[in-house]
Amino acid sequence: MADTASLSLTELVEKKAHRKLTKRQILQRGLLITLGAVLMSVGLEIFLVPNNVIDGGITGISIMLSYLTGIKLGIFIFVLNLPFFFIGYKQIGKTFAISTLYGIFILSISTALLHPVPAFTQDILLATIFGGIILGVGVGIVIRYGGSLDGTEILAILANKKVPFSVGEIIMFFNLFILGSAGFVFSWDRAMYSILAYFAAYKTMDIVIAGLDESKSIWIISDEYEEIGEAILNRLGRGVTYLTGEGAYSGDNKKVIFCVINRLEEAKLKDIVTNFDPSAFLAVGDIAEVRGGRFKKKDIH
Repeated sequence: MADTASLSLTELVEKKAHRKLTKRQILQRGLLITLGAVLMSVGLEIFLVPNNVIDGGITGISIMLSYLTGIKLGIFIFVLNLPFFFIGYKQIGKTFAISTLYGIFILSISTALLHPVPAFTQDILLATIFGGIILGVGVGIVIRYGGSLDGTEILAILANKKVPFSVGEIIMFFNLFILGSAGFVFSWDRAMYSILAYFAAYKTMDIVIAGLDESKSIWIISDEYEEIGEAILNRLGRGVTYLTGEGAYSGDNKKVIFCVINRLEEAKLKDIVTNFDPSAFLAVGDIAEVRGGRFKKKDIH
């Protein structure tokens, strides 16, 4: 019976995981991936490319090939990413692959349309920083809504299964090689500016994906759990959950308080815990996204 119940639950989960997106969700995803791809093309064609600064990944290779051959950047971006679309379709999933293909198509068209537009600034440092930021916002939006604008990520995910490196490490190695190559194609100062642009894009992308309103998970173990829980509820307006735990060393039963707050409330929560129990165990962790439940604050009167 237990095996049958587990199997039914697994089938139910898989069914929900493969449930088709609604028309509204598809439209929202399409619009946001379009926005992200256009923003990336602005960062490239209006800031980075006119100043001979490149991005990492397939896009960086495309920029250098376009510079050496005179062929439009959008053509290289689309053609070089195409093989990764088919790999992604087979290995990672249909929805991700289609979202990626659509994003790359929009990116290719946008770069072609924006190519005749003059550079926004000739100041290399400003172009590097702002180009990287705009590019990072665009890529972050696309990733957040289920797509990708560069085949490097797909390659890294697949390579991760065969080599003893994380996906992030594989992408970093690959990009350092590409960004370093800019020194041979353009100049070594442009290679260094390219690394700076990549760093700006990476940090911006991280903020967009994780969200500006970063939340914190809080775990508290204390004999004064009721008083602390009530204070969090009344003074912060946050709901708390009491979990039952057992000390591995002592064998004593303990109550564990769990709650989620935003980062601005962290200092106040620590004060609450310290006031009731200075020796309480307190663990704080970062949460990129919170959905469902009753995370919204209650009004404090």
